[in-house]
Amino acid sequence: MTVREQTEAYENQWLSPLACRADAAVRLRKEEPCPLRTEFQRDRDRILHCSAFRRLKRKTQVFLSPIGDHYRTRLTHTLEVAQIARTMSRALRLNEDLTEAIALGHDLGHSPFGHAGEAALNSVCPYGYKHYIQSVRVVHYIEKDGRGLNLTAQVKNGIACHTNRIASTLEGNIVRLADRIAYINHDIDDAIRGGILSEHDLPADCVAVLGDTKSKRITAMISSVVEHGCGETVDMMPEIRAAHDKLHSFLYANVYSNSKAKSEDHKAQELIVRLYRHFREHPEELPDQYKDIAKRYAVDRAVCDYIAGMSDDYAIWTYERLFVPRSWDVR
Repeated sequence: MTVREQTEAYENQWLSPLACRADAAVRLRKEEPCPLRTEFQRDRDRILHCSAFRRLKRKTQVFLSPIGDHYRTRLTHTLEVAQIARTMSRALRLNEDLTEAIALGHDLGHSPFGHAGEAALNSVCPYGYKHYIQSVRVVHYIEKDGRGLNLTAQVKNGIACHTNRIASTLEGNIVRLADRIAYINHDIDDAIRGGILSEHDLPADCVAVLGDTKSKRITAMISSVVEHGCGETVDMMPEIRAAHDKLHSFLYANVYSNSKAKSEDHKAQELIVRLYRHFREHPEELPDQYKDIAKRYAVDRAVCDYIAGMSDDYAIWTYERLFVPRSWDVR
């Protein structure tokens, strides 16, 4: 038996009957099996090595271009989601490799400037824009010069469903929970570091149920998912779910809207809209890969794909290059 076949045999013996097994993986384009890695392990590695994954380190999580090394970026958020998702998946005897692949790929299509950029693109692109759908476009149409990564259907489904839809696998639903657990807790941490919140501002009844530190809250939520167990879906136990939902609403009211963390969002949105309109009017200035997308699909599709793939820094640099006058140098 190859190493891969031994791993698949181990999965069939040890994983929960409800887990998705690697030997059930389906690809749009068939490939020769790898002697070492299962199909979901290959997907994980392809995501980890792709260009879009590397750009996540320069994309906003909540704070736009924060001054300080300890605020989360879209990349560190992704890694925290993967860690939380793997912990729950392992405890529930689900497929940890599938879970990790979905977690690492779930935000590949996120725009620059976080949800502010997402709202801006959604307002100007006639096709609309949702980052979870764009993440699937990235792995299916855009990466590797338009060839895509040829990921399995199970991974692409988990990526597409990670925000607000029920995935076809329990592993995909684990990632949806892990995403919430990660960002609620690290956004509290960043908001406290940024002076927007203090620990005393958090709802007292939520703190009583979930704990008074980030570590305690994450542990409580993860443990609750494991205690709930696997059925047709996965979730937290009712008391923990209620505290989680209240804390989520508190963050929306006090951090995600009308806080100083969002004071620059309108500028970021104006930047995105102006870039979009410029390239919509001048598609000849798009990189060659996106010119090809414009020919195969439509100019709006290509412009949206191009801007969505930009890091915060690259979007600002492009804006300055196009719209900010440069000093006249006569030397």
